[in-house]
Amino acid sequence: MTAAGVLFIIFVICAVFVVGGLKVLKEYERAVVFRLGRLMPYRGPGVTFVIPVAERMTRVDLRLVALDIPPQDVITRDNVTVKVSAVLYFRVIEPSRAVTEVADYLFATLQLAQTTLRAVGGQTELDDLLSQRDKVNARIQEIVDAQTEPWGIKVALVEVKNIDLPQDMQRAIAAQAEAERHRRAKVIAAEGEYQAAQRLADAAEIMGKNPIALQLRYLQTLAEIATERNSTTLFPVPIDLLEPFFNLRRQTPPAPAASTAPDLPAQE
Repeated sequence: MTAAGVLFIIFVICAVFVVGGLKVLKEYERAVVFRLGRLMPYRGPGVTFVIPVAERMTRVDLRLVALDIPPQDVITRDNVTVKVSAVLYFRVIEPSRAVTEVADYLFATLQLAQTTLRAVGGQTELDDLLSQRDKVNARIQEIVDAQTEPWGIKVALVEVKNIDLPQDMQRAIAAQAEAERHRRAKVIAAEGEYQAAQRLADAAEIMGKNPIALQLRYLQTLAEIATERNSTTLFPVPIDLLEPFFNLRRQTPPAPAASTAPDLPAQE
């Protein structure tokens, strides 16, 4: 073999070696490189060269990841069994720690989120779990973020998606809500009656001080009745108009009663 052939073979081997070691990393990717088993500073984005034999590269995605937490059987603080599902948003902020500190950070984060969801749900009453989801979300996020920080992971948000209640509990909550609506309706009606009675008392006091107002109200009532086509018409008559007749009746003396006893014969 001539020297030119040897040089050509060497050139081909070097070209394959160089081309095989070139890696292109996207803007949201980082390369965690191990050289002979030792961790090197992560690389990227752009074009990087990895020695084919001596170095091993692991790609890490830095984008926000939406991790779906499947429904979990949760026994609340007041001993009610419910199924709770949620979604967790996180991102990798330290690629080297995400590779070296945990074997599979996606699986580990999912398992941690499931156990935390069950633990927080078990410490919360059902009414708080239904009405105060923001506090429950913040509590779960705080716990998961503190546990995943050594892994180079930042939890951005946790949201409870759905809470499945048993049928008997749904009926009990519906009955409670209906009773609450009836209570509010009765309270509102009683408050209206109280305000109406108070206004009527104020109006009666004003009419009592000015008798002409009572006569005007009487005429207004007659006018309202006359506008409607009723087969029966009621004319309210104030008692004050009949008062002189009652006084005249009291002043007239009663007539003497006629004697009905039979006349006795005179005795001699």
